Amino acid sequence: MEFLRQRIEANVLAISRGPGSADFLQPPGDPGLFGPDSATWQVHSDFTAMLTGGVAALLLQMLHPLPLAGVWDHSNFQADMLGRLRRTAQFVAGTTFGSRADAERLIARVRQIHLGVTGTAPDGRPYAASDPDLLTWVHVAEVHCFLQGYLRYRHPDFPAARQDRYLEEIALVAEALGAREVPRSRAAIADYIDRMRPQLRCDDRTRTTLQLVLDAPAPNAVAQPWTKLMMRGGVDLLPPWAQEMLGVRPRGPMRRELLRRSVWLAAQPVRWAMRNGSIHLARRRMGLPPQP
Repeated sequence: MEFLRQRIEANVLAISRGPGSADFLQPPGDPGLFGPDSATWQVHSDFTAMLTGGVAALLLQMLHPLPLAGVWDHSNFQADMLGRLRRTAQFVAGTTFGSRADAERLIARVRQIHLGVTGTAPDGRPYAASDPDLLTWVHVAEVHCFLQGYLRYRHPDFPAARQDRYLEEIALVAEALGAREVPRSRAAIADYIDRMRPQLRCDDRTRTTLQLVLDAPAPNAVAQPWTKLMMRGGVDLLPPWAQEMLGVRPRGPMRRELLRRSVWLAAQPVRWAMRNGSIHLARRRMGLPPQP
């Protein structure tokens, strides 16, 4: 059993760690940007919820033609979907659970990368990854989907006040990256997304992105069914109107509940195996007992 536990954890860490990751154990006592009592630590603590939320976030973000053009022109995500998810996971983990210095280093690095991501979208509009309005859209799509993943697959009774606290806290990272007028509550995010919907489009590249997600490779053959289930669980987090734009027929209540239960069950071995995830190391840094 110990061998199995180590193998599962190693596969998870291969997705969420890599060169440039934060040192979650140092320096002792440093709470980072949020600290262990924050709603952000709680929402970002579950790998399955964050993975499914990250998949949904990518698809929602790519419905906006300008972020889609930036990703399409300046990354190799078409050939390395897991690499894209890994880089996002490293940034989120580092800014959430890392020391303040590590979080600020990661934010500064992403800001610098954004300065080189410029171009012209197929519709003729110029884009820049450092555009404050585009940064706000990318942030809102991300944190909205992270929260939906946590509610659907981890903690459906997560209190409304804690949900809004999460959105208030995590706005700090968006603003540090250069976003402006960042929505900081569920109501504000719902209103913002409604206002953004007329700007969203689905074209051949968006549909290709969806197919890449559905066909995402697993770390190994044994994990392939698990990975496919997580990808489908992520797609199901999208609002029905976004699924329809992507050509995905929304699941009925019974099929949605079956998928939810399947993802929840598939998450149990991962939750059992994890002892050295970002939150576990961060709690050790703070001198706290293992996560309850």
